[in-house]
Amino acid sequence: FLTTMLDFTQAGEIALLIDEQSVAAREQTIGGGGILPGRELAFVFSTLRGNDLIWPYVVGNYLEGRQPDAFDILYWNADSTNLPGPMYCWYVRNTYLENNLRIPGQTTQCGIRVDLSAIDAATYVLASREDHIVPWQTAYRTTQLVSGDTRFVLAASGHIAGVINPAARNKRNYWSEGEQGKRAERWLETAREVPGSWWSDWSAWLRSHAGTPVRARTRLGSTAFPEIEPAPGRYVTVRAA
Repeated sequence: FLTTMLDFTQAGEIALLIDEQSVAAREQTIGGGGILPGRELAFVFSTLRGNDLIWPYVVGNYLEGRQPDAFDILYWNADSTNLPGPMYCWYVRNTYLENNLRIPGQTTQCGIRVDLSAIDAATYVLASREDHIVPWQTAYRTTQLVSGDTRFVLAASGHIAGVINPAARNKRNYWSEGEQGKRAERWLETAREVPGSWWSDWSAWLRSHAGTPVRARTRLGSTAFPEIEPAPGRYVTVRAA
């Protein structure tokens, strides 16, 4: 799980924008079909960091006529995605508004009642310390919801930059090996700070849980799942409305 919430008890700043009235209004318009335009979702996330993602461009570009510096992460972040209306409405009601996902059997997917405690596979849970979308203490609660062996790691920086930190550059730092219990703050108090990218820790964890190496495939697809087209695929070039 990378900067992910399963328990929405403390859902961060974005929870201030979600209430029964706003969700009900969305359900009436796109709950039965249609889409949530990607540009609307992008605007919401930009307003959460207006001083970084809106006003510098108003002043620098619009008022002063300067071209903004190229920034690969922000370019990627600007490629927003349209969301299916029914999916979006179900998601905000059952997570942010009612917090049903954490309750065993409270939600159903494909006819099966969801019980996170039934997940007994090993899980790697990453949070970012300055994340304003998924507070790291909330991401930590995942370790209390699933039943399998869990490893929690806390990266420096925010929601995107904390995750996208290539090991080759080895920037920033991360925390690991804390005392895993109910209190996230206790975990941090006892954790070990490690310089560099968390990717190295993740790589080591993956190796420790990997099976026997196999030869790389020389042909793509199978009879049941034939190859469609060359990578990366048409969807990559489609721009959200």
